[in-house]
Amino acid sequence: MTRPTGRLFLIPNTLDLGCVPEGQPQPPLQAVLPQGVIEAAAQLTHWVAENAKTTRAFLKRVDAVCPLKAPLQQHDVQVLPRPPKGGRGTAPDPKAQHAALQALLKPALEGHDLGLISEAGLPGVADPGADLVQAAHAAGVQVVPLSGPSSLILAVAASGLNGQSFAFVGYLPTDAAQRTQRIQQLEQTSRKQRQTQLVIETPYRNQALADALLASLQPDTRLAVACGLTLAQGWNRTLTVRQWQQAGLQISSEIPTVFAWLAG
Repeated sequence: MTRPTGRLFLIPNTLDLGCVPEGQPQPPLQAVLPQGVIEAAAQLTHWVAENAKTTRAFLKRVDAVCPLKAPLQQHDVQVLPRPPKGGRGTAPDPKAQHAALQALLKPALEGHDLGLISEAGLPGVADPGADLVQAAHAAGVQVVPLSGPSSLILAVAASGLNGQSFAFVGYLPTDAAQRTQRIQQLEQTSRKQRQTQLVIETPYRNQALADALLASLQPDTRLAVACGLTLAQGWNRTLTVRQWQQAGLQISSEIPTVFAWLAG
């Protein structure tokens, strides 16, 4: 008799990873995650994550609210394959990636429920876990998405820009000339399609990206900045580029930030 497969649960994470100063208490999970998500996480003992250490820290927070099904040391936490060397946009070796994903899915194929957790809120959204989700579908593993915070969706909702049509375009080039060219291309797309454009950056490059946006976008383009949403010190604001230039725009180099714009 064939053993039934387990399910792949997409477990949302908080958006405070690395943002709470050392020595200060973490915010309660219930302030960000639904109780049902916490209870589901407590029942899983097989995990796929970007980082095993932070996942175990997350599970300790879960345990404080809802006792874990098994002691933390008995949890199997596997790590997603790292992007290939060569910089952003470098394609992985297809055979090696397939083999790695199948190995990660092994617990589900053997009948165990498996949790996928992201470092950035909602698994599969602006997240390398999307590859594992695709592999699960191909293998006939049921995928169970659970509600939780996505910095991108929160940023769109808070921006007042076009929430009917928006595109997340990821990271921009780090080369200044290429970055400027890409910003201007995206602004043209925004103007033609009335489409909000969203980008992110590694936090320590936040200020460089903010400066590039103010220098490259047209004065009347509306620019929204969402910094550390769901954090106590989080904030968001939407102004025209001209207004930002007049007011000044200073961004934390430690807190994740989403930038969005809509050209007039």
